[in-house]
Amino acid sequence: MNILITGAFGNIGLSTLQALVGRGHQVRCFDLPTRANQKLALAHAKGLQVLWGDVRQFQAVQAAVQDQDLVIHLAAIIPELSHTGHHSETDTELSHAVNVGGMRNLVHAVKGMAQPARIIFTSSLSVYGRTQQLLPPRDTTNAVNPVGHYALQKVMAEQILRASGLDWAVLRLAAAVPVKLVFDRAMFLIPPHNRIEFVHTRDVGIALANAVDKAGLWRQVWHIGGGARCQTTYGQMQAQVMALLGQAPLPETVFSKVDYSVDWLDTTASQALLQYQQRTFDDYVQELQMLLGKKLFWIRLLRPLVRQAMLLRSALP
Repeated sequence: MNILITGAFGNIGLSTLQALVGRGHQVRCFDLPTRANQKLALAHAKGLQVLWGDVRQFQAVQAAVQDQDLVIHLAAIIPELSHTGHHSETDTELSHAVNVGGMRNLVHAVKGMAQPARIIFTSSLSVYGRTQQLLPPRDTTNAVNPVGHYALQKVMAEQILRASGLDWAVLRLAAAVPVKLVFDRAMFLIPPHNRIEFVHTRDVGIALANAVDKAGLWRQVWHIGGGARCQTTYGQMQAQVMALLGQAPLPETVFSKVDYSVDWLDTTASQALLQYQQRTFDDYVQELQMLLGKKLFWIRLLRPLVRQAMLLRSALP
């Protein structure tokens, strides 16, 4: 099968590339020609076709979809921790052009093909809005109630895809954070008491790789989360990472008091079809420990300074 991945060198894109290796598919990578992406392409795209371009440019998208059987559409500007250097909630015109305009371009390009490709689109659990007052878990039949530009843009992109007449599948992802240590204001935006479901980025990659040839996938919405073992609170997740760094949990006073658009998901159907739930947040912490390596000794030794550095990133006064 000829498979195009947009946003191929982002967090989920790299996991998907790794999961597709050895499955006999012809994979084409489409992403921005940034220095970081070019470096990642050299490391991860050996034997794959790489096509540089921008989803905002129709002709570039049209060239990318040519001769493809399936498109895994990952390209997006996200709210925080984006490898693009832009954020959906501040760079609103850019994020709309990428997140919504990019979908319009993709649908238009695919509909112009002699044999239109199928499209798998990664959306987000954030489309449900603030749901902490409701009984969990969220189900794919729940109404969307987006809060913020990113969630609204995901809803709009889903609507464009649904109305396209093409074969499509929407995968709404739980919290799939990259495996890296980041001191950023984003870590303070979620109240510690909020329910949150983690899903390992590599498990998302497996879900997408397993989805490409599943007959029962199409014209449906699916939840992709870590499952019951990954349903926790943000405070518990934060405490595990802090313990790895030799730190006590940060005080609740430095976190936002406004509920964030996270929750637990019903992933029964997606797991039955895609068989992807392999890792937990414990695995994530272990991988983070391996990634930090010898740096962890100094992080623990200098923990008062490290703690001060983290607290200085708080979004609260």
